[in-house]
Amino acid sequence: MIASSTIDSQDARDLVLRYGWNSTAYQILNPGITHWHAAGAPGVVGYVAWGRHIMAAGAPVCAEETLAVVASEFESWAAADRRQVCYFGAEERLRDLLDRSDAHTTVALGAQPVWDPRAWEEDVVARLPSLRSQIRRARRKGIQVTAVSPEAARDDAQVRACLQAWLASKPLPPMQFLVQPETLKTGSVDHHVFVATRTFPDGARRTAAFLVASPVPGRNGFLIEQIARRPDAPNGTSELLIDAAMRDFARQGCAYATLGLVALADHARQALAQNPRWLRFVLAWARAHGRRFYNFAGIEAFRAKMAPQRWDPVYAIVNRPRFSPATLHAVAGAFCGASPEFALARGLGRAARQEAARAARRLRRILVAPGGHQ
Repeated sequence: MIASSTIDSQDARDLVLRYGWNSTAYQILNPGITHWHAAGAPGVVGYVAWGRHIMAAGAPVCAEETLAVVASEFESWAAADRRQVCYFGAEERLRDLLDRSDAHTTVALGAQPVWDPRAWEEDVVARLPSLRSQIRRARRKGIQVTAVSPEAARDDAQVRACLQAWLASKPLPPMQFLVQPETLKTGSVDHHVFVATRTFPDGARRTAAFLVASPVPGRNGFLIEQIARRPDAPNGTSELLIDAAMRDFARQGCAYATLGLVALADHARQALAQNPRWLRFVLAWARAHGRRFYNFAGIEAFRAKMAPQRWDPVYAIVNRPRFSPATLHAVAGAFCGASPEFALARGLGRAARQEAARAARRLRRILVAPGGHQ
C-alpha cells in the first residue's frame, strides 16, 4: 500500500464542503477511502489502490482554477511508486481539462440523471400521474417518511435491520469504493437521511426503507447516494422517499439533485459509442448478460420515469495513452474489494443459494395450499 499524505479526515471534509463539485465529492469520506492531500494548492483526492493502479473517486476536490495543478501533483505522486491513475466517476470539468492531453484517455461509463429540486413539484410530480399513483399507493399501505439525523439513523436497530434485509436480497456480496453500503458509519452530520416507516393494521411499526443523501456543495445540491429498501416494502416506497427528499432540497433552495451514475445508460449512447471497440463489446455483453447481478435497463427505467431534466455523462479517465483491459480489471477489483474472478464466483454461489431458497419457499406454499399433499 502506498504511504499517502493523509492528514486528517476533518481536513478532507473541510475541503469537500468548500470545493466539492463532482457528484461523488462527499463519497470520498466514506469508509475504505484513503485521502491524499495536495501540497501546491488546497485539494484532496479520495482513492483506493489496486495492483499497479490508483483508483481515484471522481475528480480531485479543489478550486476549478487549481484543478490542473492538483491533478498533476497527484499523478506525479502515484508515478513515484510506479502506479497509474484512473479517475473513476469524473464529470465534464475534469474531462474537458484532460481531453487536451495526449497522456490521458477518457472512456464513458454511463450517465446520471439530474433534477432541479425547486421545479420538482411543478415539472415532475404535477406532470406524471404514474408517479403520483405510486406515492399514493405507498401511503395507502401505511408508509410515512420522516427526516432523521444521521446519528439517530446510524444507531437505530430497525434501520440496521432494513439495511441487512436489503443487502441479503442482492445477488452479489456488498460492494466497496463508490457503492459502499455502510454510508451511515461515518457519523457525518452533513448527510440528509429520510426513513420510511410502515404502520400495520395491528399498530405495529417497522422501517421499510431509508434514503441517504450527501451534499454536493459546489452545485448547491445533493447526491441521493443510497436507497435501501426491504424486499417486502410496498410498491411506491422508493418514490415516496425520493419525493420527500426533493421537497426538502427545494425548501433549502437547492438547484441540483442526482441519483448518481447509471452504468451503461442508454441515455449516454453517444458518449459510449466513442469508447474503444473492445470496451464497447465488453460493456455491451455485460448489459445484455449481467442482468442477474445488475439490472442496467431496470435501474435506468426507474430513474427515467421521474423525468430528469437532463442526463450528464460520467467518465473514467486514465493517465495513459489508452484505456487497457488491465485498467478495467483494476476498476472491478476496487469495487469488489477482492479479485473480480473470486467475487464473481462468490456471486454465482450466492445467486444459486438464493434461487434454491426461493424454490423451497414456493414448494412449501404449494404443499400447504388447498389441494396440496401435506
